[in-house]
Amino acid sequence: MTIQTNHSSDTFTPTTGTVNVSGYINTLNTFGFKSRIINGAMDIDQRNAGASVTPASFSYTLDRWGAVQTTASKFSVQQNAAAVTPPAGFTNYLGVTSLSAYSVGAGDTFNIYQSVEGFNCADFAWGTASAQSVTLSFWVRSSLTGTFGGAIKDGSSTNAYPFNYTISTANTWEQKTISIVGPTSGQFSYTSTTNGIGIQIMFGLGAGATYSGTAGAWAAFNAYTATGATSVVGTNGATFYITGVQLEKGSTATSFDYRPYGTELALCQRYFEKWEASEGSGEVAMLGQAISTTLVIAGPFFYKVTKRTTSPTITYSSNSHFSFTTATNSGNPTGTLDSSLANANSARLLGTAGSALLIAGNACSIVANTASAYIEISGPEL
Repeated sequence: MTIQTNHSSDTFTPTTGTVNVSGYINTLNTFGFKSRIINGAMDIDQRNAGASVTPASFSYTLDRWGAVQTTASKFSVQQNAAAVTPPAGFTNYLGVTSLSAYSVGAGDTFNIYQSVEGFNCADFAWGTASAQSVTLSFWVRSSLTGTFGGAIKDGSSTNAYPFNYTISTANTWEQKTISIVGPTSGQFSYTSTTNGIGIQIMFGLGAGATYSGTAGAWAAFNAYTATGATSVVGTNGATFYITGVQLEKGSTATSFDYRPYGTELALCQRYFEKWEASEGSGEVAMLGQAISTTLVIAGPFFYKVTKRTTSPTITYSSNSHFSFTTATNSGNPTGTLDSSLANANSARLLGTAGSALLIAGNACSIVANTASAYIEISGPEL
């Protein structure tokens, strides 16, 4: 290819003719949303800011990463638990620590998982004759060695593909790759028309027979892991660390899909975001108006990112963490953040002052009394 330029002026004048480009550019997974996992590098932890938590079953830990504990308090989760060095190219990981030597029962299962929204995996065409193969890759480190397990399931948990992998050396980062042939039948066809759960990716930490299945094949079965997998919760103090989780189309793992931090944060905030009074006491959360001597309606409180549904869940830290403030008086709210006043883009606060301190029609600010004040908006999570 030859390009001629006119050096006597500032104009760029390419020659007219035919341009021949050998090869191709748009190979599989080159552009777009290559990895369907959000926060696969474990960089975002809006809820806990790196603190250790003992999650309830089907509650969330680091952003987009949920936990399953059919028997409570058997493991904790923390971003960068024990502060070990992550694998090259990563700065964070999700760390699981077993809290006892628990003997897993037949109906028990313990997992770390992520649900992928249907809109984000519809092009897999699972459940049809055009089903695409995918590859799951990740870095893992454990104080235990042996065969570990997990599963990929449909959104209704009626079809699953259990998988296993081997950790050969204790306390050493190892990269694992699992290729999965797309299923041509099963409850997958609805994923292209819903913002609900399309597929679920499970990493097993211990499970009984009820939730374990044969590795390497799809089955009409609600499996959370593979039969015979190592039980992390079976050893007190055992650790399981994971990062660099990627799920992509194709039968070969490619390099990790590093996205800008702001992009990854926004992807997380579709499902959950948190407002915090970083400036401490006196920081304004939202503006409103007194509609009586005790009642305030405030807002709108605009979210940073449009939420997954039109009915997000709104929670806040404590009544004592906020005040209604006008030019002449103030008082702590006794009402709640009412989700019925929320939509996919904003919410309003309907609250009641502790006593008749307000003047109807006056402007009113909702301010934080402490740096511990927060408001959480869940999309809700899948």
